[in-house]
Amino acid sequence: MNIRPTSLPEVLIIEPKVFGDARGFFMESWNQQRFDEAVGHEVRFVQDNHSRSSRGVLRGLHFQLPPHAQGKLVRVTQGRVFDVAVDMRRSSPNFGKWEGVELSGENHRQLWIPPGFAHGFLVLSDSADFLYKTTDYYAPQAEGCVRWDDPAIGIEWPLQDGLVPQLAGKDAAAPRLADAASFA
Repeated sequence: MNIRPTSLPEVLIIEPKVFGDARGFFMESWNQQRFDEAVGHEVRFVQDNHSRSSRGVLRGLHFQLPPHAQGKLVRVTQGRVFDVAVDMRRSSPNFGKWEGVELSGENHRQLWIPPGFAHGFLVLSDSADFLYKTTDYYAPQAEGCVRWDDPAIGIEWPLQDGLVPQLAGKDAAAPRLADAASFA
């Protein structure tokens, strides 16, 4: 397993070792001990989620506030997405900054997004299967959202050929960073 830091020190790219041959491939997609060593503390996951989306679907930017803040370990098993984390901690020197990385069924990368960060992704392939582990259960009363296209954040989404993203109603109506709920 190769762990790569990003421009946001707490957000990590995890590249598992993949062993392939003419029959296919094998990889260890999760190892508690190695993951805890990589992030520097014990992490307990309580829920796994799986979504399938088509080209141009943009989900996010979502987070959960304390006491139900969620860390997420995300990956794509089929297709390609542009995955984004945004620092939502007002006390952080990186507040409002973002990191983006392509995740795909071919590159096998995973992204660790700790509590205190918003998360979203844009589907780049015809469809994508997106899996993620969370450190707390979904709690609608703790849900937060920030606009995907807020110029104060300035995410450089790869919207090729004039693609207009498909959004859920709550994502289209999400507040800008200045007005969004955030972490202390």
